[in-house]
Amino acid sequence: MAKKSPSLNIGISDKDRAAIAAGLSKLLAETYTLYLTTHNFHWNVTGPQFNSLHAMFMAQYTELWNAVDPIAERIRALGHPAPGSYAQFAKLSSLPDAPATPPKATKMIELLVQGHEALARTARGMFPVVDKAGDEPSADLLTQRLTVHEQTAWMLRSLLEE
Repeated sequence: MAKKSPSLNIGISDKDRAAIAAGLSKLLAETYTLYLTTHNFHWNVTGPQFNSLHAMFMAQYTELWNAVDPIAERIRALGHPAPGSYAQFAKLSSLPDAPATPPKATKMIELLVQGHEALARTARGMFPVVDKAGDEPSADLLTQRLTVHEQTAWMLRSLLEE
């Protein structure tokens, strides 16, 4: 006979925990999708900006890789399973997959700007439910992610200016 799991009582209602976990699952899926795209671009970038973009993309995909675990662990702390398959990520993410044929460097930068801006919108959109629930750990996580995505989008957009 399986043991019954103890009930979760952290001061956030089941309904709010479910809503926050759903939003964080989308954030996780989009973070992982952007990680894969950024790593793809790191491998496949060419052109006169190769050295600087190759290094920049590596720093960016490393940051994204390091972000997925805290997001997934927050979902678990809220009492929900974290998604972890390509199929789940594809279903949850609003981001497109990396292009099958690597684009030119400028297009890579544009796609990464769009990805970071989308992640910022996803994170920002979660604040009403997180604030209502008094979920400070999730709010802190979202604030950290917003800072990274807005700054990265700005830095990438700066490369596109003439």
